[in-house]
Amino acid sequence: MGTNQLTVIVKDDRGHPLSLNDLETLSQNEEFLEIAPIANVNGTAKRGTEKLSVQATGTVNAYERIYGVDVAYGRFIETTDVKNSALVAVIDYAMAEEFFGESSALGETITINSRIFTVVGVLAEDTSMSGSMSSMMTGGAATAYIPYTVASRMAKLPNVTTFYVSSADAEDMTAAENKLNELMLQRFRSDSDAFLIINQSAIMGALGSVTNTMSLLLGGIAAISLLVGGIGIMNIMLVSVTERTREIGIRKAIGAARSSILMQFLIEALMLSLMGCIIGLLISWFILGVVNAVAGDTVTFTMSFGVIALALGFAVFIGVAFGLYPANKAAKLQPIQALRHD
Repeated sequence: MGTNQLTVIVKDDRGHPLSLNDLETLSQNEEFLEIAPIANVNGTAKRGTEKLSVQATGTVNAYERIYGVDVAYGRFIETTDVKNSALVAVIDYAMAEEFFGESSALGETITINSRIFTVVGVLAEDTSMSGSMSSMMTGGAATAYIPYTVASRMAKLPNVTTFYVSSADAEDMTAAENKLNELMLQRFRSDSDAFLIINQSAIMGALGSVTNTMSLLLGGIAAISLLVGGIGIMNIMLVSVTERTREIGIRKAIGAARSSILMQFLIEALMLSLMGCIIGLLISWFILGVVNAVAGDTVTFTMSFGVIALALGFAVFIGVAFGLYPANKAAKLQPIQALRHD
């Protein structure tokens, strides 16, 4: 998501519009690593009789490094493409597959909003959660990157209204944000309402805080569930000890050691806990299968070995911890008293 990224949105240029040359001047400040403007164009991409909804993003070469764009083959938009307003495009994996199948898309042409573009690059397939979320946010539209100068004409945006800035220091965004705010205030005559600066790391920090809170909440619910389950196992084992008191007495009378009785009931408690764990894992696996079937290719959920191991580990702990008291109670029974029990 670009955690060292600042987004600047110009709400009102107050008669002092920004251009690509202005951004080049801004990029010379040591606090900034890269600057890339964007201009989005929504429309339809065509190849023969095939059609796709597309969001074409006009930008410059720096965008690839700011966002870490993964080009599977070919290249990204270059500086000469922007300067010459070249009709070239970098398309996503889904569009390449839809229009060209197994064939290479490089050098082929597509039409975006009645303009013919030559494909110079194809993005790698994005199967991550963030990629799925981006696809849902754009309504499932395909993605294409074109030179900023071409997109600005198509969108009828002669001036830069949105651009991204990556900080030279990825660990500390404060210096870059303060410098950018200072430069924007100078540009727009100290009018702070003319622009908006969004700090991506601040957003990520807020999301991290929300995630941590949710983790604590879900962890608390899980802890309560484990406690209730443990008490249930302990009650079942106590009933079992009571019902089998005479059996315990007979075993002790013929020479069974206290440790043997203890181990017998601990293993029973452990088996109960593990059986519950396995049933829970099977139900979870089934639910994930249903969700994957409903979601299709949008989102994919899997159950990792680490999660299974963690669940089994907790099951062993709960079985032993809550089975210890009933097992110890059974092991301490006196043979004569146990044999008298009816």
